[in-house]
Amino acid sequence: MLKQYLQFKLSQKLSPQQIQLMKLIQLPTQAFEQRLKQELEENPALDTGKEEKVDEYEDMDNTHDDFDDSESIGNDEINVDDYLSDDDIPDYRTSVNNYSADDDEKSIPYASGTSFTQHLISQLNTYRLNDEERDIAEFLVGSVDESGYIRRELSDIMDDLAFTQNVYTTEDKIEKVLKIVHHLDPSGVGARNLQECLSIQLERKEQNPDIALASDIINKAFDQFTKKHYKKLMQKFDVTEDQLKDAVHEIERLNPKPGGSYSGNTRMVEHVVPDFAINIVDNELELTLNGRNAPELHVSREYNNMLKGYKESKEKSKAQKDAVMFIKQKLDAAKWFIEAIKQRQQTLFVTMSSIMHYQKEYFLSGDERKLRPMILKDIADEIEMDVSTVSRVANSKYVDTPYGTKLIKEFFSESMTNDQGEEVSTREIKKILETVIEDESKKKPLTDEALAKILKEKGYPIARRTVAKYREQLDIPVARLRKEL
Repeated sequence: MLKQYLQFKLSQKLSPQQIQLMKLIQLPTQAFEQRLKQELEENPALDTGKEEKVDEYEDMDNTHDDFDDSESIGNDEINVDDYLSDDDIPDYRTSVNNYSADDDEKSIPYASGTSFTQHLISQLNTYRLNDEERDIAEFLVGSVDESGYIRRELSDIMDDLAFTQNVYTTEDKIEKVLKIVHHLDPSGVGARNLQECLSIQLERKEQNPDIALASDIINKAFDQFTKKHYKKLMQKFDVTEDQLKDAVHEIERLNPKPGGSYSGNTRMVEHVVPDFAINIVDNELELTLNGRNAPELHVSREYNNMLKGYKESKEKSKAQKDAVMFIKQKLDAAKWFIEAIKQRQQTLFVTMSSIMHYQKEYFLSGDERKLRPMILKDIADEIEMDVSTVSRVANSKYVDTPYGTKLIKEFFSESMTNDQGEEVSTREIKKILETVIEDESKKKPLTDEALAKILKEKGYPIARRTVAKYREQLDIPVARLRKEL
């Protein structure tokens, strides 16, 4: 039986310009500068930097077109005054004085020197290798990641050598050459896992009873060592606690990421540019937006001259019409982009200002225990914006505070009720949990159940499973793995 249904659906679609604005809001300072550079390259009607004052145009309302009605362009379509300003600095930049002096263009720093791979290949020259062995060795070195490991199966490497290098070999030959790679510096490079990495480093150390025991532990009881089953290790190797402690100390001195120790590793250095700055002036908070978010934009002089030419021309050809239509499109795009930048600045400043005042006690003291419970909706309701807009600001922006540069989303946390019936931030509980674990006896670390009991005594009645969740979020291992000799 065929049935018909009438269904009404309410939906809201964002315009392409609204979507672009949301994307602009999400961009942190450095990415915004790249987006600005792209827009300047794509839209010749946009120009940046200070420029000599441009003479203001006469009203273009008296200009008439010689086109037919079907082709004519209404002069009201091109209101140059909407796009031009006879001021050197756009109004939106001087409307508020909340920009930092950080206007100087900064570049991302790079590490200098030879690459990690080149450093390893240069060492191969000290070994006597035939052509096949050298091809394999260089391929293995090229497979070393930035931590110093080769994390691929030898069978996969064998297949790649055949397909990409026309080197047809065996896994045994690759294993033989890999042993040579293991002799390169830094010690431990080319290992396939942590156990092999530590074993290689111990083999290359000057041998003594502590190193010998450490090697036995890594090679024969690695699983028990990682789980800190120290009593089982003492029984297995028939050693005292002091002997085990000395061997473990030798292992702790090893480098689990040998690639990271090479100072010439030419990787881009992470460089965070704060989008905001909070300073304390006379015990009051002062917020500024990084001045690099407020570029000086204006319509280019060439486009001004093109519009002048159109106005002064007595005979207007079809080619001129097409040119003017192109100019109009670019002017519209330029006007929208400048307005979008203005909205972006206002949105960033209003959102961060609300967050700053919401967490005033924290920003004045730096004490994380004074962070109030705060979710995105709290700020969205206060500034009357959408939660998604607040999220775009919080998830991608940094603020420079007297206590360091912080990712804004770190100030958000859920709440729970303490034994006094007050709402407290989960960040506050995590900070107390962290402090309790720091002060515990490492010979007998506290279990999650014991931690829950201590927190309850401090006025935070939370379950053991919640303690476990918070501990994992803090990247703190279970009690057994926190144990020390």
